[in-house]
Amino acid sequence: MRRKTNRGIWLLPLLALGVAAASFAQQPTPPPGPQPVQSWTWDQVKDRFEADNPTLLAGQLNIDELKAEEITAHFRPNPNLQLNADQIDPFNGGSSHGPFAYLLTTGTFTYLHERAHKRELRTESAKRATAIGASQQSDLERNLLFTLRSAFVQILQAKAVRQLAIDNLEYYDHVLQISRDRFQAGDIAHIDLDRLELQRVQYESDLQTAEVNLRTAKIQLLMLLNDRTPVEKMDAVGVFDFSGRIQTQDDYRRIALDTRPDLRAAVQAVDKAETDHKLAVANGSTDPTLIFDVGRNPPIDAYFGVGVNIPLRIFDRNQGEKLRTQIDITRNEKLRAATEAQVFNDVDSAYATLNSSLILLRPYKEKYLEQAVRVRETVFFAYQHGGASLLDFLNAESDYRSVQLNYANLIGSYLAAAAQLNLAVGREAIQ
Repeated sequence: MRRKTNRGIWLLPLLALGVAAASFAQQPTPPPGPQPVQSWTWDQVKDRFEADNPTLLAGQLNIDELKAEEITAHFRPNPNLQLNADQIDPFNGGSSHGPFAYLLTTGTFTYLHERAHKRELRTESAKRATAIGASQQSDLERNLLFTLRSAFVQILQAKAVRQLAIDNLEYYDHVLQISRDRFQAGDIAHIDLDRLELQRVQYESDLQTAEVNLRTAKIQLLMLLNDRTPVEKMDAVGVFDFSGRIQTQDDYRRIALDTRPDLRAAVQAVDKAETDHKLAVANGSTDPTLIFDVGRNPPIDAYFGVGVNIPLRIFDRNQGEKLRTQIDITRNEKLRAATEAQVFNDVDSAYATLNSSLILLRPYKEKYLEQAVRVRETVFFAYQHGGASLLDFLNAESDYRSVQLNYANLIGSYLAAAAQLNLAVGREAIQ
């Protein structure tokens, strides 16, 4: 009996280990290797921004609050009901009678009747305030989209500059390998090889700077999206190039006048000021209070009565509010004119910047890029065969690097200017 018991004791741990191993084998294992990178296009970034940006969502709630104020503005005045019970005598001090023998009971119903369309004007003013809030929300979205677009362009520009830095470093490493072979063959001096190797530091610095700029631009974009995706797991993809065709300046002006939400809000503010002035005039009129009462007054069994209470607006006829709202109309008209002038200024400035970028980009694409490549290859070939000095080669390499980097930065400036023009116009006139 003891042997069987010991054998059972030893079998239990083995059985538990087997069950644990089987359950562990059934658990899904994560795929090997790094997780895939999420690549977002501009349309995807824009959709995520509109759905998740907290500032934009908070602004939408402000519109809901204004709509709730419309409900309040449309209310009629509440009627009043007053109930009285008088001449209650619980002491029986006089002749024999009950405490409620001479009870006087009355009920009074009053209602303030608003004249001169006050309620309708209050409702109209509240609706115009909601329209202004909606336009201001659109203007907030316009400015935030410009910031978002700028961050997106910065990612594309940083990626282009980083790729350029990688290509330059790889090309220079190839040059260094050829120069080391020439040094081993006794074709160049050791000091020339040292100078070439020291120059590699500049290319390494360019690459690290591009990496930092790319990471910073991604962080900015993720902040605007309110997204917690690791920087290493996201990327932005898009066309990093320019288009030489743009509309005329007058075309963009007309689009801006029709589209800009801040200009629309300024026009709506004038309309609301005019409505508020009408309301101030209406509030200066007299509102009567209608009265209806019923009661019981012994020895009369019951009675009812009607009346009206009319305030005499002798001194206060709302003169101050009438004057203030009249002045407010003029003030908002001046603000509308100032906003319109700002619209023209924004469009003209952005158009000038965009046109300047195009003037600089066209010769780069048509001539300078090809010339920089041809000069570098020609001087390098001559340097390999002793027809050019080391200084000539380093200068040609530096010129090529400068031309390529300037071209990438100019494209970034063009895309930033296009985003600025879209901001000035009020919509994406340039994709």
